[in-house]
This record gives sequence, C-alpha cells and structure tokens, in this order.
Amino acid sequence: MDNFNSKGKSDGISHEDFDKLPLARNNFILMAIAGAMIIIGFLLMLGGSSTPEGFNPDIFSTRRIVIGPAICFLGFVAMAVAVCIKPKK
Repeated sequence: MDNFNSKGKSDGISHEDFDKLPLARNNFILMAIAGAMIIIGFLLMLGGSSTPEGFNPDIFSTRRIVIGPAICFLGFVAMAVAVCIKPKK
C-alpha cells in the first residue's frame, strides 16, 4: 500500500526498485555537469572562418585551438567517470 500516492494511483515504481537501478541521482548530476562542459567546449571553439577573399587570423586563437578542445576533452573524461562511479547503497 506504500507505493500509492495520495490519490490512490500507483507511482509505477516502488521504493525497493530504486535500489536496483544501476545509476543513482549523483551519477545523473555528474553526467549533466559533464554534458555542460562538453557543450561549453564546443561553444568556445565556435567563431568566424576564413573566406577566399580574406584571411581571418582569429581561427588560430588560443581559445579556439587550446582552451575549447581541452574543456571538451575534460567533459568527455568526466562523463566516463560519472558513469563508472558506483552508487552508494
């Protein structure tokens, strides 16, 4: 009777089923942070490009070729770590 909400309908998952899930709430929070890091890394790599009429030296900026890819790579590593961490029982 404890898996019914106040209106008498079933929630669909009982409290015991939460212990059997492979990932916990902390894993999903870490995965969201890692996903945000990946998106920020790609956004840092964005910018204008060179055209046949003119050369844009900004394509070789430190932000676009060092900082953006580094943050993106760290985001992918953080995503792997977030998935591999075992939830506490």
